Amino acid sequence: MTRSDFEHIARRLRPLMLRVALDFFGSTNDAEDVTQESMMRLWSYCERIDSERNVEGLAVRVAKNCCVSWYRRRAPLAAMPDWAGSPSDQVAGLSPSPHDLLEAKDTQAILAAALARLKPRERELFDMRQLQGFSLDEIADLTAIPKSSVKAMISAARKKLLIDLQQRLKD
Repeated sequence: MTRSDFEHIARRLRPLMLRVALDFFGSTNDAEDVTQESMMRLWSYCERIDSERNVEGLAVRVAKNCCVSWYRRRAPLAAMPDWAGSPSDQVAGLSPSPHDLLEAKDTQAILAAALARLKPRERELFDMRQLQGFSLDEIADLTAIPKSSVKAMISAARKKLLIDLQQRLKD
């Protein structure tokens, strides 16, 4: 496929890739970033793509891979779930069982639903603290919110998540 061919189909591919990223992250900003990275990866490989190949399917696969890669780069190592094992287990080639992976996927879906029920500002601050690893001082500087308010909002978000998760696990 030539670069000019790719430019013509890029308008069709971008919404597909954006939808994948939105489903994965639930955040428009993160989804836009991942979509841009996905488009750049496809662009770099476009001359090697066979025109007979299902380009839409390839675009979705690239978007999914970029979502996972982007998430892994952002998530601190300490936030890894217990089923993932220690970093030394991963280096040794040990991997979780299919049952553990399915359980982790279910847990992730429950957590994502609980996070979606937070207020946008609470979710943003929680994400900055827990997933991106920013300190309270850094969050206060970036958001222009007093440190004490940041701390209180993150604490409130944690409490809401805990209550929500406890309710879901009882059902």
